[in-house]
Amino acid sequence: MADEVCGTFARLFAYVGALALIAMLGVAAWNRLDGGDDDGPAKAGWTIAEGAVPAFSLRLTDQPDRTATYTVLTHQAGGRKDVLRWGERAERPAAEMEIYRIGPERDGMRNPIGELAARMGRPVPELEAAGIIDSRFGPVSLLRPAGVPDGPGACLGFLKTIAVPAIRISGWSCQGAAVQTRRAAVGCMLNRLALLPSPSHEAALTELFAQAEPRRADCDAPGVAKTLNDWITALDNPKLRGTY
Repeated sequence: MADEVCGTFARLFAYVGALALIAMLGVAAWNRLDGGDDDGPAKAGWTIAEGAVPAFSLRLTDQPDRTATYTVLTHQAGGRKDVLRWGERAERPAAEMEIYRIGPERDGMRNPIGELAARMGRPVPELEAAGIIDSRFGPVSLLRPAGVPDGPGACLGFLKTIAVPAIRISGWSCQGAAVQTRRAAVGCMLNRLALLPSPSHEAALTELFAQAEPRRADCDAPGVAKTLNDWITALDNPKLRGTY
C-alpha cells in the first residue's frame, strides 16, 4: 500500500508539473505574439502598399552613388509609414527617414526609441540622448547607440513627434567621420524633406509643411546643423525621459 501511495503521489506531481509547464509555455507564446509587433511589418499588422503614390521627396546630394528606395507601409487601422532608405539593408543603409502618420493603431503609443533602435539594427539596442538640433519642424532629439564610440561608420538617430497632425519623423544618418558632420547631415535631411502635391493630403499636414517652409535652411553649401544653445546639446548629456 505504501508503494502504491508513493506511486500515486509521484504521478500526481508529474501531472501537475506537466500542467504547469504547458501553462508557462502558453503564457510565453501569448507574450511573444502580443509583443512581437516590432519583428516586422506583417506581424505588426502592417502591409506593403504596392503601387502607392509617394507623398514625400528627399534629395541627398551627398549620396549620388546610392539608390534611394521608397516604401509605403499601411496599417489596417489607418496608419501610414513612408520610408526612404539609401543603400540596401544587407549593406547597412547609410541613411533612412520614416514619416509615420499615426493612426488608431497601438504602434503610435509605444516607445518610439526602442522601435528606432530596432530599425537601426545596432548590436547595442539601447539608445541614449545625443543632444538636440533645431530644424524647420522645431527642435529634434538626437540619439546614438549607448556604449558605441564615435568615429567613422557610427550612426546618429533622430526623432521628432508632432501632435497636429499626428506625425512622427524619425531615422538616422551614418555619414561623416565626426559627429558634427552627422548632425549637419540629419539637419539637412529634415530641411530637404518636401511634401509632394496631392489632393488626398489632410489639411493639417499641408499646413505643417507650409508653415515650415520659411524656416528651411540652405544645405547645398557645407555647414553645421544649427544647434540649440542649451546644456542638453552636449554629447554626453543625461538620458532624457518622456515622450519624443
